[in-house]
Amino acid sequence: MTKRLIVDAHLDLAMNALEWNRDLSRPLTEIRQREMGMRDKPDRGRGTVCLPELRKGGIGLVVATQLSRVTPYGSALPGWHSPQQAWAMTQAQLVWYREMEALGEMVQITNLTELDNHLALWDNAELPDEQKPIGYILSLEGADSLVNSSYLHRAYEYGLRAVGLSHFGPGRYAPGTKMEGPITPLGLDLLKEMGQLNLILDVTHLTDEGFDQALDVYQGPVWASHHNVRTIVPTQRQLTDEQIKRLIERDAVIGGMLDCWAMDIRFIDTVSDPWQLNIRLENLVDHWDHICQIAGNSRHVAIGSDLDGIFGTEQSPWDMNSIADLRKYEDILARRGYEPADIDNIFHGNWLRFLRRAWS
Repeated sequence: MTKRLIVDAHLDLAMNALEWNRDLSRPLTEIRQREMGMRDKPDRGRGTVCLPELRKGGIGLVVATQLSRVTPYGSALPGWHSPQQAWAMTQAQLVWYREMEALGEMVQITNLTELDNHLALWDNAELPDEQKPIGYILSLEGADSLVNSSYLHRAYEYGLRAVGLSHFGPGRYAPGTKMEGPITPLGLDLLKEMGQLNLILDVTHLTDEGFDQALDVYQGPVWASHHNVRTIVPTQRQLTDEQIKRLIERDAVIGGMLDCWAMDIRFIDTVSDPWQLNIRLENLVDHWDHICQIAGNSRHVAIGSDLDGIFGTEQSPWDMNSIADLRKYEDILARRGYEPADIDNIFHGNWLRFLRRAWS
């Protein structure tokens, strides 16, 4: 491999392409220039993710989402008014991924053979990284768009391999971030169907009660694609030490995220400035350290950046201009005392070990 491969387990690529109207096959400077002067979203002109930057950073494999929420009457959250509308949006997102495959920009990974072939391609030093497709594993962030459990089987057929029951606010299958309460009866039924398909359950965004239910009920593979530590950032969105211990017992992997409010409790969305608060890439290492101390090793932490997940540089570490700067973690981790094997674990080894076990 020309450089240490990075796996990022949470990127909302299709959402950015369609809802932000970003041509992610183009250079980041061009995407930002197109958005200069636009005011419809707070992160206009400040995006950090595109396919060329992924290649530049050696981020050859990602978990890429479909994301489409159903909002009940009276909800202030953006979303669709019916499951059928939400399903249609996820299908549009799927078509975008297929178009990227047709261009040779991306390739879908659904099994171990495809994974091994893709890793061999990225290990080929004779082929420049700029000519390699980005591998993606398809994940559904929030299950609202599944009209009923039969749609899960349809999604599995087109390559869906991971599902999170909830997102923000109320959900048809489970309440999510900033909410309380258990998984709904629909959600419990969906977990049974997921078990039959051996899908990966993503516990990210579940309530505390939903988290406990999910780990009690679901016997298939479990990960937390983009989660930080509640001891450091004491909000419901982050993992408690007990939740971390339960995930370690399941041999799960926890992806650290780079949204500033998930890294430092002082940060307030649309108000704070990362530079003024000195929120840097290194802040995430504090979260990784905490999990490693609980586990006694580095086998349960990795990257799930969530970059451009409805935010850009205005809400990212100030020493990061693009997702390619994930490479800076090599020096940061080494300086913090992590051995080369630990850095390998965090960059790719833990996610790959998890997938080999889940898909064996």
